[in-house]
Amino acid sequence: MPSNVFDSANLPDLLPLYYRRLFPFSLYYRWLTYGGLQKNYFQNREFSFTLKDDIYVRYQSFSTQTELEKEMQKINPYKIDIGAVYSHRPIQHNTVKSGTFQALEKELVFDIDMTDYDDVRSCCSAADICCKCWTLMTIAIRILDRALREDFGFQHLLWVYSGRRGVHCWVCDEAARKLSVAARSAVAEYLSLVKGGDETVKKVVLTDPIHPFIRESLAVVEKYFTQYAIHDQDILGQKESVEKVLALVPEDILLQHLILLKDLIDVVGKKYFLFILSNKEIMLQYCYPRLDVNVSKGVNHLLKSPFSVHPKTGRISVPIDLEELDSFDPFAVPTISLICEELDRPRRGEEDEKSSFYPTDYKRTSLAKYVKHFDQFLAQMAQSWKGDLLKKSDLQKQF
Repeated sequence: MPSNVFDSANLPDLLPLYYRRLFPFSLYYRWLTYGGLQKNYFQNREFSFTLKDDIYVRYQSFSTQTELEKEMQKINPYKIDIGAVYSHRPIQHNTVKSGTFQALEKELVFDIDMTDYDDVRSCCSAADICCKCWTLMTIAIRILDRALREDFGFQHLLWVYSGRRGVHCWVCDEAARKLSVAARSAVAEYLSLVKGGDETVKKVVLTDPIHPFIRESLAVVEKYFTQYAIHDQDILGQKESVEKVLALVPEDILLQHLILLKDLIDVVGKKYFLFILSNKEIMLQYCYPRLDVNVSKGVNHLLKSPFSVHPKTGRISVPIDLEELDSFDPFAVPTISLICEELDRPRRGEEDEKSSFYPTDYKRTSLAKYVKHFDQFLAQMAQSWKGDLLKKSDLQKQF
């Protein structure tokens, strides 16, 4: 039976096999060339690699898919980050005239990390996650995906599991890639609701009337709140967690009800707390997405690449199918150990397959369904490109 257990000591032996036979280079190249409509778009893209012993290499760039493949198979990076499309090839950044090397475009990206929710989860802390707190990532994806599509009109959103404790979103529409820093900041601020550091007790303050975006977000939170907060996190089960809730209750509500706080809340008390927990600001503080705004604002900010391997967990950073979002299990995401093990298992009819060429070896592993989803995402983008080309062609005919 294949094992999903990962030993980081095996990573140097597994990465060469992964990059030689399993990494989906052709789809990856298709993604980052965006139909080849813009000259030098791929060539001017920055790649960054983290090598063994935390050796960090920035401003790498490649002319072709083959060149990228050869380099990755040569250095076997522990981590891959993707940066902006620059005015010049990043690898030449030290040779161009000072001030002319500029980041021009990049996908609008979002980074949501579970560590930012430590004040509202009791099951885990820091880098640890479990199925009880993973609900927060599900809520974040639901809220942000709806807003980016319906409020901003974006269509091509690639959601990716980070490989450990969070999720990333790559908004790949041409309009998103061309956004200025000011525009990216405006989008990020629009989507930010939980504000303030550790010293801030009340992190969500709503004004009346409630903005339609917040109302839509609340509709998502309400579906998950009872299960997440009351049952999974048991926020009414201990004196300390109850006091945290009380600190968020508006004073006018507290003054209307005299509460005697015991070591544990009795049944009547719980019914009362269930009433005050319907407060919109409390629900949002516990469950609303917490964004790393700086990642979204900067054009030249690096973000971990899809299909990179997480060096601590060994899990592959895989695209998430939103049609299966509620059943997505981060612990079921394959590790590099598992897929390399699966690759070695012979299958009927494959005994005579040529060993020198492995274009679809990932299909023999647990990575297959994630690569398939990535392929479907690219196909949808390609349809959009074709539509845009037809529109341009029709306009040219008119004139």
